[in-house]
Amino acid sequence: MANNIPAEEVRARAFSMPFHCPAYPPFPDTFLDRASLTVTYRSDLDKVAALVPEPLTVTDPVVSIAFLFMRAPKLGDYYEVAQSIRTELNGEQILFRPSMYAESVAAIMDGREILGLPKKYGQPMLRLVNDTLLGTLEYGGSLVARATMGYGYEEMDPEKAKAIAGAPGVVLKIIPHVDGKPRILELVRFGYESVSVKAAYTGPGALELFPNALAPLADLPVREILSTTHTVSDVTLQWGEVVHDYLA
Repeated sequence: MANNIPAEEVRARAFSMPFHCPAYPPFPDTFLDRASLTVTYRSDLDKVAALVPEPLTVTDPVVSIAFLFMRAPKLGDYYEVAQSIRTELNGEQILFRPSMYAESVAAIMDGREILGLPKKYGQPMLRLVNDTLLGTLEYGGSLVARATMGYGYEEMDPEKAKAIAGAPGVVLKIIPHVDGKPRILELVRFGYESVSVKAAYTGPGALELFPNALAPLADLPVREILSTTHTVSDVTLQWGEVVHDYLA
């Protein structure tokens, strides 16, 4: 009679599905030479607040769109877009991420299952075209976002660049039960360690957002661009921390 896998071994080895060939390698994730084009802008308070769950609060409708090239030794290279909203939680200023888009299935599953990062499959891109840094996001065959920045325009303060590259975030993690109701419903805080900034610039920038039914970045319209930055850094994504449990 063949022996099944003992229950204690299942508990010890389980971190992703399928059990016998996990969809991604064990956490944590380190990113090398992570390039980021980030446009930060002010939007409409009522529209921004409508995406932010309590107990997070919004007093200034500041939104960021980051176009990223991720070089992950364990996940492979891929492009990503992250949308962030400036919020506060228990007196701490923290970035709430309502949506993210990536072209890597492993990176999507890794981020969603472990931390609850709200990743969907899309076609982001970040590239240099002559003197212009260009970031784009396509979803479902249509252009959703396009950002441009003057390349290497003005060097940033190193400490400010490090703070941007390692800024903590918070996400709403939702894992449904087998009956469709939420089994996990939490705000999860995450951060970065071993942050090393290799290059950092600021300069003139522009951001265009286009309506899309399933990638609604344009629902938060651009009213005023506050900053445009380009950083290249090494970072390690930390384990998360549950800061609010909606089912407790």
